[in-house]
Amino acid sequence: MSQFLLIGAGIIGLTSAVRLLKEGFSVTVLEKGEVGQESSWAGGGILSPLAPWDYSEPVTQLVGYSTSIYSKWVNELSLSTEIDPEFNECGMLVLPPYDSVKAHQWCISHNIKKEINHKSFWSTIHQSALEEAIFIPHVAQIRNPRLLAALQREVIKRGGVIKEFCEVSKLNLKNKSIVSISTTSGNYSADDYIITAGAWSRKILGKYALNLNIIPIQGQMLLYKFDAPPIPSILLQKELYLIPRLDGHLLIGSTMENVGFNKQITQAAYDKLYKKASRLLPEIETKHLIKHWAGLRPASPFNIPTIGRHPDLHNLFINSGHFRYGVTMAPGSAEILLNEIMGKPQPFDISFYQKGWNQLGKIEFS
Repeated sequence: MSQFLLIGAGIIGLTSAVRLLKEGFSVTVLEKGEVGQESSWAGGGILSPLAPWDYSEPVTQLVGYSTSIYSKWVNELSLSTEIDPEFNECGMLVLPPYDSVKAHQWCISHNIKKEINHKSFWSTIHQSALEEAIFIPHVAQIRNPRLLAALQREVIKRGGVIKEFCEVSKLNLKNKSIVSISTTSGNYSADDYIITAGAWSRKILGKYALNLNIIPIQGQMLLYKFDAPPIPSILLQKELYLIPRLDGHLLIGSTMENVGFNKQITQAAYDKLYKKASRLLPEIETKHLIKHWAGLRPASPFNIPTIGRHPDLHNLFINSGHFRYGVTMAPGSAEILLNEIMGKPQPFDISFYQKGWNQLGKIEFS
C-alpha cells in the first residue's frame, strides 16, 4: 500500500490520517506546532451551520452527509481510545432577527416545527423573542479538545506517525510529482502527499497554490463556568452563539476579523461578546471569565472547502478550507478524500469541492 504524508495535524489532518490507516495505508503527519492547537482546538464544536438556511447546497450537502455518520464515528472512536468527546445532541435555538422567508422554507423542507421544548428553561429570554424563535432539535455539539485527543491517540494506536514542531519550508518536485518535502526537521518523502494545513495551506503550497483562495480569519471566544448548564441547548442570535457543556462550562463566540496570522486577543472583542451574551443570559454577570482566546479559521469563498487531487501535481491532494465547519465536516470530508484516492464512488456530486484551485470568489464572513 502507498505511503502518505499529511501536512497539518488539526481535525481534518487527523481524521484523514485515521481513515487512511483503516484502509492499510502507511501514514505520517507533520505539524508545525503541537497537534490540534490551531482552529480545531479554538472552535466551539457546533455540528451544524449556524443558520443553515443561509448556506449554499455544497455546504449543507457536506454537513448533512458528515453529521449523518458523526454519532457512529465518534462512538467507535471513543470505544477504541477510551476518550469521550462528549457528542451531545442538545439542539439549537435560533433567535430573531433572521431571514424569515428563507428560514420558513427551510423549516418546511426539513420538517422542523417552530416549537420550543421546555420553555421554562428559557426564562431569561424575552417572550416575544421566543415566539419568533426556531428550535432545531437534531443539532449536536462536540468537545473539540477531547475529540482531538481521541484522534491523536487513534492515529498512534493504528501505527501512524505524528511529527510535531516540524514546519514545511519547501516542496521538492520532479516531473510534476513531489519527491520530498523539506522541513525544519529534515527531509521527508512518501508516495503521496496531502495538504491538511487549514489557514496555512496557501503558504505551504507557494506557487503551486494556483488560485486557491484560503485565508486566515480570526475568531475570539470566551469561556465561563456554571455549577450546571445554564441553558439546555445551543443558543444562536445572528453571529453570537452560546454553547453549554454538560459539566457547566459555557462557551461564547465569536468574532470575525481579517487580521492575517494574528491571534492576539483584544478588549474590544471581549466587550462585544460579553455585552451581547449578558443581554441573553444575565447570569453571566455573576461569573468570572475562565479563558479568552483566538483562533484562525481557514476561510474560503462561500464556506466551500477544497477536497481532491491537485490539477497539475500527480501525487498531491488537499483537504482544506473548511472555514467555520472543519469539525462538523471532518468525517464526511475524510470519506470523500479517501474515495477520490482509491477511485471509489462518491456519495454525491463532489465537483463543488474540486473547484477551489481556481476559486476567485469573495470570502464572505458568514
